[in-house]
Amino acid sequence: MNITEVFNQQKIKNIINFFFGPSKKEKHYIECIDQQFNKEYSLIDIISNLESRIEKLEEENLELTNELYRLENSLDARIDILFQELQSNGR
Repeated sequence: MNITEVFNQQKIKNIINFFFGPSKKEKHYIECIDQQFNKEYSLIDIISNLESRIEKLEEENLELTNELYRLENSLDARIDILFQELQSNGR
């Protein structure tokens, strides 16, 4: 098989795919079915859902980080108080 035959076969495949392949609109959909509601989602729907979940997780992460800093500061303060009490008692 020479290059011309390979090139012609590829052109034929492209033409067949153009007429009988999925349309451009269909390429943006995947078979993602929600088992609970038996509903299909497009890629855009899935990406949008993931973005909103990421935003929520980032907010929760920030809240958790702030709470951990607050707890760390509280523990440091308690340790300092205990250390000062031990020093004042001569231990």
